Amino acid sequence: MNNMKKLLINALVLLLLPVCLFAQETGKRLDDIRIRDPFILVDDASGTYYMYASLTESGVKGVKVYKSHDLSWWQGPEPVLIIPSDFWAHEMVWAPEVHKYKGRYYLFVTLTADRKLKQINGRPEIVNRASQVFVSDSPEGPFEPFANKPHTPHDWMSLDATLWVEDGQPFMIFCHEWIQATDGTMEVVKLKKDLSATVGKPKTIFSARQASWVRSLGSVGALYNGQAYEGYVTDGPFLFRTSAGKLMMIWSSFGEEQYAVGLVESLSGKIEGPWKMIPEPLFKANGGHGMIFRTFEGKLMMVLHQPNQSPLERAKLFELEDIGGSLIMKN
Repeated sequence: MNNMKKLLINALVLLLLPVCLFAQETGKRLDDIRIRDPFILVDDASGTYYMYASLTESGVKGVKVYKSHDLSWWQGPEPVLIIPSDFWAHEMVWAPEVHKYKGRYYLFVTLTADRKLKQINGRPEIVNRASQVFVSDSPEGPFEPFANKPHTPHDWMSLDATLWVEDGQPFMIFCHEWIQATDGTMEVVKLKKDLSATVGKPKTIFSARQASWVRSLGSVGALYNGQAYEGYVTDGPFLFRTSAGKLMMIWSSFGEEQYAVGLVESLSGKIEGPWKMIPEPLFKANGGHGMIFRTFEGKLMMVLHQPNQSPLERAKLFELEDIGGSLIMKN
């Protein structure tokens, strides 16, 4: 009987080996994928990790997704959103992220149109950049808009919207870009229960310069379109509640070592704050725009892109430790 079991096991291994080799041959390692602003959705129902990225190929603009079961080998990408040629924005697609909410999947993404806003002397060109929410019944799309217009204010340069649900109320957190505001801000606004539109006006919850570690782009040699500006960046918000009930947000700006991930705590435990800056960045080695997720094995992970220079950007994974009162990088 033992010999029979061994024969069956060996036969099963031989059957599965070509499948495993094919998966490796047709997949990509994480280090082989160029990506900015990576976002990983953990889908328990399918046992799949979905990583979303901007799609700009052969004149097509939209969002694509890679799939993995182990965070090492990734299949795809496949398109999940194609921006129609007659849509309000068709220039740039940035920072896609997908959230499961009430049984459906919602894509938050930043789009840029070719419409120019009021120019301010000494600033980069101010264009129509905004965040919008799309919806699908599947993490693999296709994602559809609620309307042919963005969710963020029409006369703002806005980007990097994310979702937070508190006491049953959905909120959108997004950035008012430094190009227009100089000192970039983090904003919060209520969403309708189906996420189809905002309710009321945005509220500023903090600005970049409130963090002691933040430096202006020009002072650290970070150029925008080849020029140095006195701008203070807010990028990439993502919220997380610790095991002790603390509401934390990771976000990105520029510090002494270029692009970095900061940490801020809501003293009230609510989205509207007030927010207290943690003096030192969580990650400061020229990488940022991170998000946090738990693996199927329960590990707490942060993914971000590093370095920040194109075309070298890659998704990097770091294990975090939830110590109740805060988050720290795990050694």
